[in-house]
Amino acid sequence: MLVLCVTLSINMVDSFLKYISFEKRYSQHTVKSYQIDLEQFQSYILHKFHVADITTATQLMIRAWVLSLMDDALSPRSVNRKLASLRSYFKFLVKRDVISQNPTAKVRSLKTQKELPNFADEQELSAYLNSDVFEDSFEGRRDQLILELLYGTGIRQAELLGLKVSDIDKNQSTIKVLGKRNKERIIPISNALLNLTEKYIYEKNHVFSHDQNSFLIVNNSGDSAYPVLIYRVVKKYLSQVSSLDKKSPHVLRHTFATHLLNKGADLNAVKDLLGHSSLAATQVYTHNSLEKLKSVFDQAHPKA
Repeated sequence: MLVLCVTLSINMVDSFLKYISFEKRYSQHTVKSYQIDLEQFQSYILHKFHVADITTATQLMIRAWVLSLMDDALSPRSVNRKLASLRSYFKFLVKRDVISQNPTAKVRSLKTQKELPNFADEQELSAYLNSDVFEDSFEGRRDQLILELLYGTGIRQAELLGLKVSDIDKNQSTIKVLGKRNKERIIPISNALLNLTEKYIYEKNHVFSHDQNSFLIVNNSGDSAYPVLIYRVVKKYLSQVSSLDKKSPHVLRHTFATHLLNKGADLNAVKDLLGHSSLAATQVYTHNSLEKLKSVFDQAHPKA
């Protein structure tokens, strides 16, 4: 009986993972995270409550799991992410008429401290990127293009890795980006960034075979780039110009959005450029802009 319950539970989880992968079009990374969360929860209720079938989990079991995660010193943000995986799964079960009620409905998320996005100083970063810091080689031009694309367009690391040479439209000065859930968006690029991109593509074709790799960013062997390479490049150069604790590709995305809003860009336009599905996700950057406005006010207003 135990084996049968485990098998049924695995089958339902597998169906859910296929659903979010093919119908909801979640990224492979997100699907894998959901899978790990569900497997961890199933393992917990099996050992704690001797329940093999995750579809029979109760509100009490879920709350006990949340408490166990907190006891393991997991951050509230991480606990909430795992809880969100369970919510999505049980919603799927209700939708498929496997269960009648969602046991996560009355389980509240933990309170988290709102963290403002880290971003680099505009003048320092611009001056640095305009200086002669990149080597006169294919690797140097590639590294420069990585930083310029991340800062100049606000695209995600995964979107950068997915860019193909054919996604560059030099006539329209745009790039076509495949974002989350396979949503395409068109982002304008500056003439300077377009020229840099064309020089890099010429160098890439010269160093490697034209047909070797259709992806824009490649490693030193001409193969498709990978996340660790992008992270190392960004960290290497940001370490020379910024004292931020975090020096990841996402910091340049934050920097792109913050600098646009500081210059008076429309919030909805920034939302579209970033590929956010809702305005709420973009509004976090207004806090940074507001802090700058307060600073200007304190320094310049006679009644401040």
